[in-house]
Amino acid sequence: MSLVLRNGRLPGSDDLVDVRIDDGQITSIGYLPPNDGAVGDGANPVPRTVDLGERWIVPGLWDNHVHFSQWSQTARRLDVSEATSAQAAADLVATRLAAAPAGGHDRLVGFGFRDALWPDAPSRALLDTAAGPVPVVLVSGDLHSCWLNSAALAVYGFAGHQTGLLREEDAFAVEHAIDNVPDADLDAWADEAARAAAARGVVGIVDLEMTWNLDVWRRRINAGTDSLRVDFGLYTHHLDEAIALGLTSGQVIDGSRGLLTVGPFKVITDGSLNTRTAYCFDAYPDLSGDHAHGMLTVPADELTALMRRAHGAGIRPAVHAIGDNANSLALDAFEAVGCTGSIEHAQLLTEADVARFAALGVTASVQPEHALDDRDVADRYWAGRTERAFRLADLLAAGVKLSLGSDAPVAPLDPWVAISAAVGRSRGERAAWHPDQAISRQAALAASARGRHGIAVGQTADLAICEIDPFVASVDDLRRMPVAATLLGGRFTHNTL
Repeated sequence: MSLVLRNGRLPGSDDLVDVRIDDGQITSIGYLPPNDGAVGDGANPVPRTVDLGERWIVPGLWDNHVHFSQWSQTARRLDVSEATSAQAAADLVATRLAAAPAGGHDRLVGFGFRDALWPDAPSRALLDTAAGPVPVVLVSGDLHSCWLNSAALAVYGFAGHQTGLLREEDAFAVEHAIDNVPDADLDAWADEAARAAAARGVVGIVDLEMTWNLDVWRRRINAGTDSLRVDFGLYTHHLDEAIALGLTSGQVIDGSRGLLTVGPFKVITDGSLNTRTAYCFDAYPDLSGDHAHGMLTVPADELTALMRRAHGAGIRPAVHAIGDNANSLALDAFEAVGCTGSIEHAQLLTEADVARFAALGVTASVQPEHALDDRDVADRYWAGRTERAFRLADLLAAGVKLSLGSDAPVAPLDPWVAISAAVGRSRGERAAWHPDQAISRQAALAASARGRHGIAVGQTADLAICEIDPFVASVDDLRRMPVAATLLGGRFTHNTL
C-alpha cells in the first residue's frame, strides 16, 4: 500500500515537503511530482494522496510508563483529586452516594486523593460516617495508598485495620482486586482509551499494569484494539512463567500484527513522595521509627538477584526508584549485574548518581508532570533538597538517555502534557519550579518519540500531524497541542484532515 502526504512541514521549518510511504515505511521526503493523471496497475498502483494543508509532521509519540487498565477505568471512578482535606474527600463520597437511587451502589471506587498536605488525616471512621454500609475504596493519586471504610476493609481482607489507610503492597493488593471487572467491559474501555491516545498523536505505550499482560493484550488486539503498539511489562510473580516461555525484551509476539512486544521486568523498590514512602537518605520531617526515611520494599541483595535472573534470560530490568537512596541502590544493582535498563521515576538524585546513570548506560524513565503535581509536597518533605529533584536538564547534560511518560493514571496519558512540563516546569499561572532543570522542545520531543528527533527515510511511518510547530510553540500550546492525524505503520488511527 502506498500513501503520499503532501504539503507538510517539518518542525522548525516553513518549507513544504511531501512524504511517501510504501508498505508502512517512509520511502521519500521532499518534493514529489504530481501523478499527472497516471493510471496504475496491480503491481504499481497510484499512491493515495492526502493533503496536510501545511501542517507539521513529527514522529509518533510514546508514553513510556502507563498502567493502562487503571487509566481506562479512571473516568468511571469518583474524582477526589480536588479534595483539600480528608473531610472534603469524605464529603464527596457522601454526596455521590446520596445522589444514587436506593441500592444503587454495591461499592464505590474513587481516585486521585493526595493527602500529604491535608490538615487532617484520612481515617476509617470518617469514611464510615460518609458511606455507612457501602464499601468505599479511594485510591491515591500516586497509586501507592488506598483509603477504605470498614465495609471495604472487610471485603478486601483487612477487617479491623486501625486507620483504613493502606500503603504499598497492601494498597496494590486492593487495587488489583477492584480491577476485577468483566473482561468484555474492561477491554471496551481500553479500546476507547487507546483511540483517545491515538487522537493525541500516541503510537505506542509501555504498559506496566500489574497483571499477566501477554494474555490481556493478545486478547484485546485480536478483538480489534489496534490503535497502539504495546510493550508489556512483567513483574516478579510472573518472571518464572515468562522465562519458561522464552520471552525476551524486544520480542514481537506472534499473531499480534506486530503490535505487541515483550517489554521490561519491573521491580518496585520504594514508595512515593506523596505517601512519604520514597526511600531517602534523609528522614521525612515529623516522621520517626522504622519508616522515617521511607520504605525500601525490595532489599538490595534481593533486587540484584532478581535483576541478574531477568538479565540472564534476556529480559531488561526497569526499576522503580523515587527517593535518592532507592536510586543509589538501584544503580548499585545495575553495576553489580553489568546490564543496562531503566530506572522508573528517578525523582530525587545525588550529584554522583546523575553521573552514574550515564556511566552505566541506564535510561532515566521520567514523568515531568509529576514535578508539577508534587512541587508543593517536595518543598515540604524534601525541603533543602529540591534542587536535586526531577533533574531532567542535569541528566541530559550528563549524557543520560531520557524517556518520558505519564505513569497514567497518576498523570494524563498525553505526551504533550509531559513535553510541556519538561520544557516549561510550570502549569497555569504559577512560576516555573526550578527552571534550570527545563529541557528544550527538541529534547523533550525526542524523549517522547524513542529518540527520534525527526522523520527520516527508512523509518516506520509512525507519525503525528500537528497544527502548530512544536519547536516554536508556547508551553501552553504544547500542553494542548492540536493533533490533526496520527499514523501507525502508515495507516491512520486518527484523522481529522
